[in-house]
Amino acid sequence: MIEGKATVEKHPRAFEPAVLILNIILSVLGSIIGLQILTTLGVTPNTAIIGVLVALALSRIPGGWMAKYRSIHRQNLVQSTISGATFGAANSLLLPIGIPYLFGRPDLVVPMLIGATMGMFIDWAMLYWFFDSRIFPGQAAWPPGVAAAEAIYAGDEGGKRAWLLVWGTIIGIIGSYFKVSMSAFGVAFIGNVWALTMFGLGLLLRGYSVKLFGFDIDKLYIPHGMMIGAGLVAGIQILLILLKGRKETTASGDAPAAANYTRSEKQVAKGLARGFGLYIVAALVLAMLGGLYTSMPAWQLLFWAVFAAVSCILAEFIVGLSAMHAGWFPAFATALIFLVIGMALGFPAPALALLVGFVASGGPAFADAGYDFKAGWILRGEGRDRGFELDGRWQQFLAGASGLVVAWAMVTLTHGIYFRQGLFPPVDKVYAATIKAGVDAAIIKNLVLWAIPGALIQALGGSEKQLGIMLATGLLILNPLAGYAVLAGILIRTLVLKFKGREAETPMTILAAGFIAGDALYGFFNSVYKARWR
Repeated sequence: MIEGKATVEKHPRAFEPAVLILNIILSVLGSIIGLQILTTLGVTPNTAIIGVLVALALSRIPGGWMAKYRSIHRQNLVQSTISGATFGAANSLLLPIGIPYLFGRPDLVVPMLIGATMGMFIDWAMLYWFFDSRIFPGQAAWPPGVAAAEAIYAGDEGGKRAWLLVWGTIIGIIGSYFKVSMSAFGVAFIGNVWALTMFGLGLLLRGYSVKLFGFDIDKLYIPHGMMIGAGLVAGIQILLILLKGRKETTASGDAPAAANYTRSEKQVAKGLARGFGLYIVAALVLAMLGGLYTSMPAWQLLFWAVFAAVSCILAEFIVGLSAMHAGWFPAFATALIFLVIGMALGFPAPALALLVGFVASGGPAFADAGYDFKAGWILRGEGRDRGFELDGRWQQFLAGASGLVVAWAMVTLTHGIYFRQGLFPPVDKVYAATIKAGVDAAIIKNLVLWAIPGALIQALGGSEKQLGIMLATGLLILNPLAGYAVLAGILIRTLVLKFKGREAETPMTILAAGFIAGDALYGFFNSVYKARWR
């Protein structure tokens, strides 16, 4: 793995003028790019690498002010801000508010924007409270974060590390041009082998389900059922970890976190309780603003708020665990799962539109925060200086939050322009059509039936391997080529380690970071080109 740099310097501040001015400018650009590409192509590009490249370019400009960007920690703050703004504007805000509009209730757009904004910030805060704990450890893969950190290191150090990253990036760009999923290939060299094997198998089973079984497993909601079972068990596993950690702390009288983590189980449990409470308050505010009290009795309204809060937290766990292990996360499909469950529970249509938007507002921010914090964790020395790590992570949190504020402002000002032109995230049409069509008993039966194997696989793999979550993640994504790429990468990784030994692990990680960076760069510029000329 990457060898971080321990340091005793004071971490740069997120709101110092040199950082804040550039961050605001890049956040505006990142928001515009994210909104344009999501509404035209249905995807959101990874702009973290672009932020790194901008900071690196500025650091090479002569002059005292620009020289400040030679600090790898300022570059990390820039990277965190632009990626947060891009994902926040597109996935966390514009996507949710498009759902009630397409559903035929434009009067719910403003309440949904307020609710989605609250959900986005709660989500961002919860990953800050959870990161580098036993549940979401800093030592875990978080592959895009590794790629961002390696890009910053390469620009700072040069030498062999830089050349390995450059060659990896070139290979990543070439492979992406020829439709090879180089991010999936690169992830295979970084993440947990067991988790990624299940991810690859899931991708292949989904891609070839018609040929193998004679039917499309997605149309029968089999992947969704698997994810429900795996997600519920994952939530139970997380609660058991927290309870076990609190018992150990009580028995030993040792309050600080375990040596390998900067967050203790007690701190995580406190963050979970705080987040759950905030989600309930946000859900009730959304319900009041959306006028749901006119279509539901008080008991059902309260039940809706609790269900929305639980759904948001379970969605966080599902998306976060997928992002942590594979660098991919099925945020859209996860929100659809809770929409279908809400339909089965009998909530009225307006409540369903607000529910799915509220759940969808959170997951991407959670995953994106994990990538950013992982990059910072590496650059700050992998937690060896606890005080510096926590201070730096707080500055990252503030930088990312400033990006989310800019994202909110951009969506508030521009969403009407997109909607009047008929530009919506494509998945919004799926959500709206699902609500209008309703759900039949056969779908509910399949969800319950396939939740059982999902739960069993997750339970057998345990909380470290996350086999059920990763298999279901693969099943929810239609990309069989990515499945081949993951399994091929795992095979190469295994053979290299067998014949070259552990000393080959660091060069492989740097090359893999290059593959992921190349895929991100190609995807970004290709998406910008298509969106411009579409």
